[in-house]
Amino acid sequence: MILPDIIKVPAVQLIGEKCYSTLVEDFDITDVACLKILLSKGLGFGIVLGGALVKLPQIIKILSAGSARGLSLSSCILETFAIGIGLAYNFRQGNPFSTYGELLFLTIENIIIILLILNYSGRSKDLYLTGITIVAISYVLGSSSIINDAFLSYLQALTIPFSISSKIPQIIINHKNSSTGQLSSFAVFGFTAGSLARIFTTLSEVDDSLLLSGYILGSIFNIILTIQMINYWNAEKIEKISTEKED
Repeated sequence: MILPDIIKVPAVQLIGEKCYSTLVEDFDITDVACLKILLSKGLGFGIVLGGALVKLPQIIKILSAGSARGLSLSSCILETFAIGIGLAYNFRQGNPFSTYGELLFLTIENIIIILLILNYSGRSKDLYLTGITIVAISYVLGSSSIINDAFLSYLQALTIPFSISSKIPQIIINHKNSSTGQLSSFAVFGFTAGSLARIFTTLSEVDDSLLLSGYILGSIFNIILTIQMINYWNAEKIEKISTEKED
């Protein structure tokens, strides 16, 4: 099958000349290696698109409620720090954008959520200081003259416990409240699906055990949040039905 250059050029850049010839021109779908690359690329860009959308419902939910009740500020800060380091690390390593692009959007969305939490918790005075701190950290992480690649790799290793730590406060708050509050189910389910898919894309496209370990551990804690979301949603639904019957 011969496709016009406007389609062929990006397709070749995406899956490579060999796999393009095999899958498109020869229409040979028995090449497992090329099918694996195609699936990985498709999942990767799907995750990037999801990353651009996954936290928007959370932001809308906070704005609609005029409250950030049930959201852990420490979780958001730790998560944003870990994601920011991961973004800088992947960019410096020259990894394909399809394997980490969602980190760019998640960083921006998390920053917005942090500012909203501060605003609705009556800490508006901290907004300016937080904004300046975020800009300063972004500049430092992006500058190879300040943080070299070796030290950035060390920071990336630290993001694994940071990432785990970012989930624990939220899990504890959910447990204490027996509720997930203003936590967005779309965001939780999206993160879980995305982190599991990232294990596959990392195995397929990036030979980096550091990144793989982080995604595996992150998936475990995302699954815990997902279980909490389902359990407490069912409990709240049953309680609501019982209250309505009593009335």
